[in-house]
Amino acid sequence: MLLEAAFGVMGAGIGAGLVAIGAGLGIGQLAGKAVESMARQPEASADIRGVTILTAAFIEGVALFGEVVCLLAVLGGK
Repeated sequence: MLLEAAFGVMGAGIGAGLVAIGAGLGIGQLAGKAVESMARQPEASADIRGVTILTAAFIEGVALFGEVVCLLAVLGGK
């Protein structure tokens, strides 16, 4: 029983790490493509900036949801 709980905690920790890595990679690619598109079309930079901020907020929301699920997986087993 104790070993199963340890595996659950370890799995939740790995899951939380993967969520953080995925969100970081997603926001990094989003920012890179946004800067590239602003350099190509400077007159649309305000629109691009707004969409980028909104999309980054959605990515962070999904990452926060993933972190909460991992936390509940650990605390729900007790």
